[in-house]
Amino acid sequence: MSISLPKPIAEYFAAEEAGDAAQLARCFVSDGVVHDEGGTFTGTVAIERWNAVARAKYHHTVTPIRSTVRDGATIVVGRVAGDFPGSPIELDHTFRLDGDKIASLDIG
Repeated sequence: MSISLPKPIAEYFAAEEAGDAAQLARCFVSDGVVHDEGGTFTGTVAIERWNAVARAKYHHTVTPIRSTVRDGATIVVGRVAGDFPGSPIELDHTFRLDGDKIASLDIG
């Protein structure tokens, strides 16, 4: 990874790169929330399932290309490539942290 990211976010992208939905879910607090594709996924079990289902559907990769901090959130622009129309695309990944874990992630 060529950009500097807070540890929990760097671990999230490392788990994404490894295709490890369980490890990715462990980056979140127990009641963490992900908003993606119009859905809301709450808790580590739901987050793990969300990531596994998305990976099976899209066979995607996410490469962080730049980040900024705004209003207490870390916004990472990721290049997402996979089996979907318009691939690759750049999507904002807006992370809010709670200590050393991710509290929420909004992708869009």
